[in-house]
Amino acid sequence: MPCDPQELRHIPLFSLLDDDELNVLAAHVEVRQFADRQRIYKMGEGSVGAYVVLTGSVHVTIVDADGQEVLVDAPRHGEIFGFASMLEGTLHQTTAVAAEPATCLEVDRQDITVLLEKKPMAGLDMLTVLARQMHAAQQLVSSRAARNSNELIEEEMTFGQRIADRVASFGGSWTFILTFLAVLIVYTSVNIGLGHRAWDPYPYILLNLFLSMLAAIQAPVIMMSQNRQDTKDRVRGELDFDVNRRAESEIQGLSRKLNQLADKLGDIDDHLRGPHQPRPNNEPQS
Repeated sequence: MPCDPQELRHIPLFSLLDDDELNVLAAHVEVRQFADRQRIYKMGEGSVGAYVVLTGSVHVTIVDADGQEVLVDAPRHGEIFGFASMLEGTLHQTTAVAAEPATCLEVDRQDITVLLEKKPMAGLDMLTVLARQMHAAQQLVSSRAARNSNELIEEEMTFGQRIADRVASFGGSWTFILTFLAVLIVYTSVNIGLGHRAWDPYPYILLNLFLSMLAAIQAPVIMMSQNRQDTKDRVRGELDFDVNRRAESEIQGLSRKLNQLADKLGDIDDHLRGPHQPRPNNEPQS
């Protein structure tokens, strides 16, 4: 289907071309019509050309390592997709499906060659489009990266906070309790055995001083460790919220696909029955 040169003028990628260059490009490119939910290309197919959206919208998706379909881009009027695979001459890395009835402009490598010969500065516009798509992909990867809350907190912990965690961990263990109990028994037993020569006789004033100093130091250290645990719990909660929100989005996507499948099956059933054949009635015949 031929392309109207004036339609190319509204595409940002070709907005700097003059009338003669638009006529040359319009003679080479092809306009394609896609129905609602029609697949334009799928991942793994050989790349023939790139596409520019004239009307409607398109969903460009990819399947991640978890087997989930991820929406990479949703190009609309004037936006391009499938450009990198076309330039490299490699297989498509994504799948493109029309989100609604769409009209797209198909551009192949020869069309780009003609364009660059007539308008070399148009290459900068193409690089700008690719840079935007690259940034969008980087943001997608960054938002979906699996993060471990413990690793995130460990990276930000200071030396004092690490000591506080270790002191709190040791202070709340049976090793500390049994060791401390043994020290108290030995200390009091020795002072009782020395009698009048004891350096800290009953009521063990020096021992009480040491215990008070230990409690005064240990209490804030344990509170520091508890604050660290609160921070970990908060980070875990935020990560859990992100996971739940992503899971909800995936469930909604599955529900939409099931509804689309049900509509398609209904259309197929109507087509097989013919235009005049009624649906079967479950009511008993009289």
